[in-house]
Amino acid sequence: MRAVSIHNPIMDRVKDAMVADPPMLDGDASAQEAGEALSRPEVRAVFVSDNGLLLGVVTRKTLVREVVAAGRDPRGTKLREIAEVPLNTISPDLPLDEAFRFLEEQDLERVPVVEDGRLVGVLSRAVLQRRLAEDEPPPAEEL
Repeated sequence: MRAVSIHNPIMDRVKDAMVADPPMLDGDASAQEAGEALSRPEVRAVFVSDNGLLLGVVTRKTLVREVVAAGRDPRGTKLREIAEVPLNTISPDLPLDEAFRFLEEQDLERVPVVEDGRLVGVLSRAVLQRRLAEDEPPPAEEL
């Protein structure tokens, strides 16, 4: 007889579904460096840190508003000057079902995962939706 383990998404935690080690630059890095990182289509945000502590996030929209539209020099603008402090962060130990409800209620596409003030990952609603969908048990009629 073979033992079968049943995967329970309710018991899974954010740390099990987050993207670890997201793109991060130091607060003293330039807006130019952030622009280079954001030029890759798979990078939607660059997180800004100071000695590992999360200062904020920079997106393409941030660069346009805070640098381009403001007429600032991208090479001379430090990320700590333009990084937006995230309104929400999430713990790596939060259960996935609670994290999903939180993202839905706040209408967030992604949220930084922070432990002791340090960025440890990013949780994406799209990734979380796929993860939870894969873990749904089959309908009763299929059992």
